[in-house]
Amino acid sequence: MSRTLRSALLATAAATALLLSGCASTPSAGGEGDGDGLGTLKVGALQTPAGDILNHIAETSAKEAGLNIEFVPFTDYNTPNTALADGSIDANLFQNATFLQTFNEQAGGELVSVGEAYLPSAAFYSDKVSSLDELADGASIAIPNDPTNEGRALKLLASEGLIEVTDDVVDLSGITANPKDFEFREIENATLPQALPDVDAAFVTISFALPAGLTSDKAILLEGGDSPYYNVLATRPELKDDARVQKLYELLTSQETADFENETWGGLVVPVAKG
Repeated sequence: MSRTLRSALLATAAATALLLSGCASTPSAGGEGDGDGLGTLKVGALQTPAGDILNHIAETSAKEAGLNIEFVPFTDYNTPNTALADGSIDANLFQNATFLQTFNEQAGGELVSVGEAYLPSAAFYSDKVSSLDELADGASIAIPNDPTNEGRALKLLASEGLIEVTDDVVDLSGITANPKDFEFREIENATLPQALPDVDAAFVTISFALPAGLTSDKAILLEGGDSPYYNVLATRPELKDDARVQKLYELLTSQETADFENETWGGLVVPVAKG
């Protein structure tokens, strides 16, 4: 082998070693990473408000913390947990603890909550009346057909004395008194805004209310901050203590994020109370 060729091969080997050394210190997508960067975390959520919150954090405080948040959008309540369970995403932000528990029980899942993040207030809306008092006997009321939000809607009506329900109500069978003989229609959550013209009132969660132009000033009954239906950051058991997940939860519950939520939605999204 000539001296020239030997020198060229040695130079190539050195360059390759240097390149591999540099790659080894770079955080990989989906991994915790080394050095100053935490790496990438894939988080599934509906666009509003969770996606808006995640995108805001991704562009501000997460960058400063060395965390890359990859927002994965979903359009329904059925697939984010399945995607989390099969490893397609690392965490999700769309459900409350009761919804998460129901999924685990029905699907044999082991997903866990990292903690409460915010309350996406739900409300009853109407195209026909401007207050609860105007709902006539036999009024038609549309409510979500999933166990968590159906029970949530019925409990909110019960809190106003319009119906009576059991403590663990999840569907219409939990109604113990309906003095005004309301006609309840169980409808897929995502289509409730479109059902408004056909009913006297409808219960709509914020993820589907805001895109339909339904804001707090149009509600005839709005859920309060004492609601137990705060959304949680969920993940798989092996990722609960992951530095990326813990950092995201810290940022989700920061005062900076609370200010963003208050300024953007004017009380319709309620941040976790500060101690």
